[in-house]
Amino acid sequence: MSAHAVFELRQYTLRPGQRERLVELFEREFIEPQEALGMAMPGQFRDLDDPDRFVWLRSFPDMPARAAALAAFYDGPVWRAHREAANATMLDSDDVLLLRPTQPFAVQGMPRPGLGERSPAGLLSATICPVPPSAAVPLARSFDTQVRPVLERLGAPVLGQFVTEPARNTFPRLPVREGESVFVWFAAFADAAAQARHRAAAAADPIVQAWVHRLEALPETLRLAPTPRSLLRGASSSITTAGEHA
Repeated sequence: MSAHAVFELRQYTLRPGQRERLVELFEREFIEPQEALGMAMPGQFRDLDDPDRFVWLRSFPDMPARAAALAAFYDGPVWRAHREAANATMLDSDDVLLLRPTQPFAVQGMPRPGLGERSPAGLLSATICPVPPSAAVPLARSFDTQVRPVLERLGAPVLGQFVTEPARNTFPRLPVREGESVFVWFAAFADAAAQARHRAAAAADPIVQAWVHRLEALPETLRLAPTPRSLLRGASSSITTAGEHA
C-alpha cells in the first residue's frame, strides 16, 4: 500500500434503501478483481450520518497505472456482468477526491476478512479540510508535527494523511472533483461514543483550533463504519500509523 501514490476517496449517493444491496454486491464481486489488476482497496464504509451514502477508497501506483487499471476493469468481464445491478443502486457516483498520501495507510500484510467472517468493526472518521493550494504541503507538515500528536494523545490514532493530487484526471469516464485543494486525514475509534468524546476534546484544544483557523473553510468530518471485508475494519486496535457509470 505504501508504494501507491494515488488514492481516490469515493462518496456515492444511493437510491433509498439500496446500500446493503450495493455492499453485498461490491464485497462479493468487485474487490479481488480490482486487486488483480494492480489496484488496492483499503476500505469500504457505511456513512453513519447518511443511510443512503456508500464511501470507499481505491489506490494506484501512479496516474498512468490508474488509467490502465480502470480501463481494464471497466471494459472487462466483471464490470460488464454486474454493471447494471451496481448502477441500479446509485443516484450519483461523481463525488470523488483524487489524493496523494503524505502519510499512507499501514495495511500491508493485513488479511482481508472473507465473506461471512465477523470481526470488531470500530469506526473511522475522514476529515476533509479545504486548504489554499499553495499552503497544502506546509499545512500537512504542521498537522503531522503539531496537531497529530495532540489528536493521538486525545485518543484518535491517525491512520493516514493526504493532499489533493493535482494531476489531470487520466480516466475521464469517471469524473473527479476538480479545482479543489484539500488535506484529508483519517482516524480510528472504538465506537461512536469514543469519536464524540474525541471531537469535543479536539474542539477545545488550542493547538488544534489554531491549525483549523488556517484553513480556507471549516472541515467536513465523515463518520464511517467499515463494511465486513474492509481492510480498515477494527483499525483502532489493529493498525499503527507509519455510482459508477463507466
